[in-house]
Amino acid sequence: MTLNILPNLRRKFEKVRLVVFDVDGTLTDGGMYYGSDGELMKRFSVKDGMGITLLRQAGIQTAFVTAESSSIALRRAEKLQVDYVVLSVHDKLQEVRRIAQKAGVTLDAVAYMGDDVNDIPAIEAVGVSACPADAVTAVKERVDYVTEAAAGYGAAREFCDLILVAQDRYPHFTVVEDTHMEADRFIKQETDDGTE
Repeated sequence: MTLNILPNLRRKFEKVRLVVFDVDGTLTDGGMYYGSDGELMKRFSVKDGMGITLLRQAGIQTAFVTAESSSIALRRAEKLQVDYVVLSVHDKLQEVRRIAQKAGVTLDAVAYMGDDVNDIPAIEAVGVSACPADAVTAVKERVDYVTEAAAGYGAAREFCDLILVAQDRYPHFTVVEDTHMEADRFIKQETDDGTE
């Protein structure tokens, strides 16, 4: 496979040492499901989980930051061995700064993925940012990259893959810098035989 990334976007991805994810509407599809006994359920993608695992295996730290007080998010983070988890967050930028300090990285080495207006301050402060395809317009207008996949359906995996490919830490990918592409968010994947 070949992955084309604009040089300026690739440089941002190359610096990443910590990836922070919002949970609801980014790692989940944004839905909240209640059973008859009132128990809340959320849907996560195993593909996104593998992306987070691959980041960890590459030595890139990870974090979940969510406004919700969700034991489900905590259990998902534990399963994936996420380095930092912060629940019931009112000021996401403050928490991203705190986590970056604990992780020993500067904000320009932080990647952030979120989907709604409460993510914007963090999105604007970090080195590189992304959002799912179904994020709100205000977020789409501010991030470095809008995924092709929707939240909870591989959006986080797409972001993880880009970071890993840019850092030459992902097997079976070749990176091609394309200075003729017009949009920062354009990514093209094709197989070795030239088909998409």
